[in-house]
Amino acid sequence: MSTVFDPLRLSAVSMDIMAANRDTPQGLLRRQQARLALVLEAALKGSRLYRELLGPDISARTPLSSLPVVTRCQLMERFDDWVTDPCLTLDGLRAFTADPARIAEPWQGRYMVWESSGTSGRPGIFVQDAQAMAVYDALEALRRCAPRPLVRWLDPLCLSERIAFVGATSGHFASYVSVQRMRTLNPWLAGSTRSFSIQVPAAELVAALNDFAPTVLATYPTAAALLADEAGRGALRIAPQEVWTGGETLRPAVRSYIERGLGCPVRNSYGASEFLTMGWECAHGHMHLNADWVILEPVDEHHRPVPAGQPACSVLLTNLANTVQPLIRYDLGDQITLLAGRCGCGSPLPVMVVQGRHDDLLHMAGRDGRSVTLLPMALSTVLEDDAGVFDFHLRQQDEHTLVLRLPATGEAGQAAMARCCTALQAFAKTQGVHRLRVLQELGLPVPRGRSGKACRIVACPVSIRY
Repeated sequence: MSTVFDPLRLSAVSMDIMAANRDTPQGLLRRQQARLALVLEAALKGSRLYRELLGPDISARTPLSSLPVVTRCQLMERFDDWVTDPCLTLDGLRAFTADPARIAEPWQGRYMVWESSGTSGRPGIFVQDAQAMAVYDALEALRRCAPRPLVRWLDPLCLSERIAFVGATSGHFASYVSVQRMRTLNPWLAGSTRSFSIQVPAAELVAALNDFAPTVLATYPTAAALLADEAGRGALRIAPQEVWTGGETLRPAVRSYIERGLGCPVRNSYGASEFLTMGWECAHGHMHLNADWVILEPVDEHHRPVPAGQPACSVLLTNLANTVQPLIRYDLGDQITLLAGRCGCGSPLPVMVVQGRHDDLLHMAGRDGRSVTLLPMALSTVLEDDAGVFDFHLRQQDEHTLVLRLPATGEAGQAAMARCCTALQAFAKTQGVHRLRVLQELGLPVPRGRSGKACRIVACPVSIRY
């Protein structure tokens, strides 16, 4: 299977990124502004939706802060008018992402496609051309800090590594698509890079990882914490040299727990379906924003700017790498804090603290009296993929009981609730949960923070370990 890859673009972007690593903050700003002008020009030329939103008086030199804020729902409702290539249609891409056999296959031979979760109430479909993929590849290769620099210098192609990705593998999700694409690009890695589903029972996952014996484990923080549990009780017998986390908030206590349990350092990164590689951790443990290729504007609940050092209610994302599906002042919903001043590592890139989303691990009663841990990412995937529901709130009442709230009403709401309960019961049974009850709340709004982003899965206080 072919994939989207342009070695000349990758080479050019890589050289620019290496130059930017030695630049000044003023030089980074100049790079931002030049790329923003190109994105605005492409949006005004090729996107009917953006021409309507921006109006006739907008030019490529218009200040970013004066442009309107957009949301995922707004863009997805006008998908065919949003994109700048008419071959990209929502119906065609939905049919494409509905087929799991086509995961990581390039659309029309020239676009990588992935879908997002429905955290905002509606899933998104995101399309990347060769230029965007070159940027993501170069940022990942050149800026992710390695705790074993000598190993990386001696083995830059990771030929000696066995990399295990543990995540959602049932759909066209960005992380899984990226792993499959890497295997296609590098056939010599195909045997030493494998994906493992978080939706299988924990015992099955542990057995598969024991058999594979990875040296690098890439997964979500909550999944890594679960595996640290399994290692602590002697079931998981692997010796990874590194754990790569992303996709969820990594709290300090969870990081320490993972590092103790798995006996190796954790390397965290920050990304999203809308921009795959937004941030990376330096050797000082600080998260740096890739500000030469993405702009993040921390804002309050009214989309007003938030000063450096103050936590934001949300953040507006502008993708400077993608001109096929322009994202300009897009309300990402994540909570971040941009810090003032330079990091001691010497990088000119700004430092941020990412609060992100805060879903909990659920510790339920198992059949044999042991606690069974249900991962929030796995639960979200079950409700989204198996039940087709994206706007929900799942709250643990006790070790046997979950309360599921859906804002839908009427027959459609009852049907959605029935699908969710069936999917949850089936998943819990495979995980070894004993006598799961699901209490139903229909027609009630999903609780949301000031940013408008829901914390969709909440444990009862006694079950939260960290």
